[in-house]
Amino acid sequence: MSTNMSTMPQRVLEPVERISEFLFGLIMVLTLTCSFNVVGANRLSVRTMLLEALGCNVAWGIIDAFFYLLNSLGQRGLSGALLARLRRTSDPADASRIVAEALPPLVASLLQPHEMESLREKLTRLPESIERPQLAKEDWLGALAVFLLVFLSMFPIAVPFMFIRNAQVALRISNGLAIVLLFLAGYSFGRFINYSPWRAGLALVPHGRRVYRAR
Repeated sequence: MSTNMSTMPQRVLEPVERISEFLFGLIMVLTLTCSFNVVGANRLSVRTMLLEALGCNVAWGIIDAFFYLLNSLGQRGLSGALLARLRRTSDPADASRIVAEALPPLVASLLQPHEMESLREKLTRLPESIERPQLAKEDWLGALAVFLLVFLSMFPIAVPFMFIRNAQVALRISNGLAIVLLFLAGYSFGRFINYSPWRAGLALVPHGRRVYRAR
């Protein structure tokens, strides 16, 4: 359970969230570039495809940012509901269960009854305004970060089409960059979840190779 939601220092986005949003935007633009017919393509058709990719990632960036805000508000509401339940109960066993619900299972399993009681007392002394869910500054910053990650992830894939006139060559380079980015995203994901980064990165490469051979 969060304590004072408006003052507790937080990252705008957790590393896994950043990687997930980047991958989402990357896959969105790949669905367009890999369905693009390079045979007989001209600058107008390339421009149209790039505008479609831009519009798609902008739209999905906005939608994803909205759902991020919705999830943030929901999480704050759940914390407030747990705090209200804690104030209403007079049963120590019930209070311990409520506190345990708000903690990671591993942490809850290590706490002794007197530590649970100490947490309960501190939580019940929090101001009642915390029970009313409100979006804070970090929520809006997180939503902005989500939008930017989804939006900006298209550019490494789109850049070859902007500067290379041969659409087929541009697509091959674009798909090659996609393979590299998929590996780097998997590698970073592995690092943050305490899993082999190389295995995590290589696990995404076969998907990129299939994309590369799609045309």
